[in-house]
Amino acid sequence: MAASTSQHALISVKRRCASSFGYDKKAGNVRFVSATNCCPSSRKLGLVYASNSQSSVIEPTQLPSSPESGSTPKKSGESALILIRHGESLWNEKNLFTGCVDVPLTPKGVNEAIEAGKRICNIPVDVIYTSSLIRAQMTAMLAMMQHRRKKVPIIVHNESERAHQWSQVYSEETKKQSIPVITAWQLNERMYGELQGLNKQETADRFGKDQVHEWRRSYDIPPPNGESLEMCAERAVSYFKDQIIPQLVAGKHVMIAAHGNSLRSIIMHLDKLTSQEVISLELSTGIPMLYIFKEGKFIRRGSPAGPSEAGVYAYTKNLAKYRQKLDGMVQ
Repeated sequence: MAASTSQHALISVKRRCASSFGYDKKAGNVRFVSATNCCPSSRKLGLVYASNSQSSVIEPTQLPSSPESGSTPKKSGESALILIRHGESLWNEKNLFTGCVDVPLTPKGVNEAIEAGKRICNIPVDVIYTSSLIRAQMTAMLAMMQHRRKKVPIIVHNESERAHQWSQVYSEETKKQSIPVITAWQLNERMYGELQGLNKQETADRFGKDQVHEWRRSYDIPPPNGESLEMCAERAVSYFKDQIIPQLVAGKHVMIAAHGNSLRSIIMHLDKLTSQEVISLELSTGIPMLYIFKEGKFIRRGSPAGPSEAGVYAYTKNLAKYRQKLDGMVQ
């Protein structure tokens, strides 16, 4: 009953939530539209993730149609997609169920975000997507501050017309040196319902280890008054298809800083994982994962090596050229 109620509530919310930004096909940029009646939007941004380093080719994902023409947008040459799970939060440290409670990073989490940024400092980034939760936003900002291009990440405030107007940048040169950070509640962590704030070990002692494991690791069974992974995937993957894929098609390089379950959902979509495979997928905090979007396919390139690691990262030809360009700028 709780699962059914939560699912209907989620669907109802999605229908009421008007998109607060649109995709400009000509410019390949984000454009703003009316943002009244938008869903949970007090503060928005987020993303993060990791896996093993082997490359793989994912079958073509169906590209969304352009909202203006009704046709599939023209494909670009090659785009980078970086996924990062946020660094350790204060409630991760305390072993508490966090879910959608807005908890910041620990000092360790801050360092994880900085190290993640060092791993992607030679990979182009044109736009950042993150959840509405501060731990993902902190991760996105701290990671981007390590980038060699030295562009400034700026949160796009589209929660109201006034917020949009008051946060305008009127220097074209400054705009060129900035990266938009778009926050979206759809990328939030799975909502853990009545488990939020409870100690994980004490909860297992109270309800039984098997019951808690079922709530945490099953695909379609939610905790009391919370979301299942399936419900989280519905909103996260829908947003990814509607808002992020068009940016990749337009040739934009995208970074997503988010959460274990919202990223797990997106990876399930990219890698064509089954519901059984995705529940065993573990994502490390602060370790970025790189995909290349080319000719309608997502190619997994693994995790870029850290600056102090001996491993050689398999750059594509275009990424190698970008790094050479950066090397020339700092000489």
